[in-house]
Amino acid sequence: MVDFRKSIAALAVAASVGGLFGAALPAEAQVTLKATMNSDVKILDPIWTTAYVQRGFGYMVWDVLFAVDEKFDVKPQMVEKYDVSADKLTWMFTLRDLVWSDNTPVTSDDCIASIKRWGARDSMGQKLMSEVTGFEKVDARTFKMILKEPYGLVLESLGKPSSNVAFMMPKKTADTDPMVQIKAEDVIGSGPFVFEAKEWKPGEKVVFTKNKTYRPRSEPTSGLAGAKIVKVDRVEWIWIPDPQTQVTALQNGEIDMIESPPMDMLPLIAKDKNLKLFDFNPLGNQDVMRFNTLLKPFDNPKIRYAASVAMGQEEYLKATIGDAKYYKVCKPMFVCGTPLETDAGMENILNQNAAKAKEILKEAGYDGTPVMIMQATDNSVLANLAPVAKAQLEAAGFKVDVVPMDWQTLVGRRVRKEPVDKGGWNAFMTSWVAADILNPVMAGFFNASCDKAMFGWPCDETIEKMRDAFSKETDPAKQKQIVIDLQKYWVEHPTHVNLGQWYQPFALSKKIDGVIVSPVTVFWNITKAP
Repeated sequence: MVDFRKSIAALAVAASVGGLFGAALPAEAQVTLKATMNSDVKILDPIWTTAYVQRGFGYMVWDVLFAVDEKFDVKPQMVEKYDVSADKLTWMFTLRDLVWSDNTPVTSDDCIASIKRWGARDSMGQKLMSEVTGFEKVDARTFKMILKEPYGLVLESLGKPSSNVAFMMPKKTADTDPMVQIKAEDVIGSGPFVFEAKEWKPGEKVVFTKNKTYRPRSEPTSGLAGAKIVKVDRVEWIWIPDPQTQVTALQNGEIDMIESPPMDMLPLIAKDKNLKLFDFNPLGNQDVMRFNTLLKPFDNPKIRYAASVAMGQEEYLKATIGDAKYYKVCKPMFVCGTPLETDAGMENILNQNAAKAKEILKEAGYDGTPVMIMQATDNSVLANLAPVAKAQLEAAGFKVDVVPMDWQTLVGRRVRKEPVDKGGWNAFMTSWVAADILNPVMAGFFNASCDKAMFGWPCDETIEKMRDAFSKETDPAKQKQIVIDLQKYWVEHPTHVNLGQWYQPFALSKKIDGVIVSPVTVFWNITKAP
């Protein structure tokens, strides 16, 4: 893994051009950071989708009630203080004195509506909301959340660092149906940046400017917690679909940062005296293949099991990452190097055993239904996964069709439940940051609550009972045993397949400094030298 600081963005401010919250700078003195993210931005709603570019968009514009610091401890963010009743059933939250970017106050009503909308889509949010009997507004800045029974993951849920993040939005925005995307004109936040909707050009660029109404915390910056001090005037996300062209633009000074530089070009970047690599995330990432359990053939758990038997991680990691310095073969579902890592039950899968997979397919009655895999061709760390899956699955007797598309098209299509010939799908490849998958409640692809589950929609009462048990258990040893039991069951009833663990640094201009140690990409605290 790599250092854990996410050299995200490079923002800039030179001490010579004025204070952090001083008067507006003359146009010629304004500091602009230009970054190429992992994808184009065609969707603005980080609750509607888990895609990381939308998560990053969320952190630019909105803020959160709680956030994790660099040690993954949960700290108050928008919350000034909170209290828990003696019976642990009533949680009271008091907000700091905050305003939205249109200068209207942030209220309890806004936050209650935001929690409800987030809780309808997010895996941890759904579990939390299943224990909530209701909310009560105490005053404009104070509200209560009342539970049915004590729940062990309240703060961890509200402060989860990655998709879906519990971003707080104005009530008008948060009242949007959680299954419907919010509109550009409703992107109003209390976060460190303002989205310039009039300058948004899908396929070209997204523009943010420093939020002059933002009120940072007084504590030092740490991970996603503490003060979010913006030190540049403007951030532009410039979309460049070709990875080599991205690197050329960085070398020429046309952009300042690449969020996901092509892995095969890291040695070239490292040798350039004007560039640097910044390793930000020591826990790394996990590649996965997600099954659509609604459609044949993956509606049959035994056929999904056969797929996991047919697959082996090393080929995926070599095809996408290449350099063994940046990857790890790791079967455990809850991330190697973390407390819930376990090999329990994993001995018979992910060994690329085509012969055994053929036997299982025959027993399962596989009828030759093609597996349609969506391939994200414009995402350098995902593009080569689908061809490897095709080869491994076909060796085991599956029929496979790979359909190429850009990532944002895939994000839009993966929510569709129709048959493949009417716009549906059977499988796709994606990647989770480790911060998203540290336990079975947090890990969205373990959600097996049928229609409430994430795209793929697994429906498994046994998995859900184990996730419920984990959410209510506070003893780490007993939590670990629940994970062991869950993983043993899950192996033969998989909802997705773990394709290995990998680590990726940012590529930056050496003019960029102040990057935050964080599991996600953020743009505050960063400076850009002239």
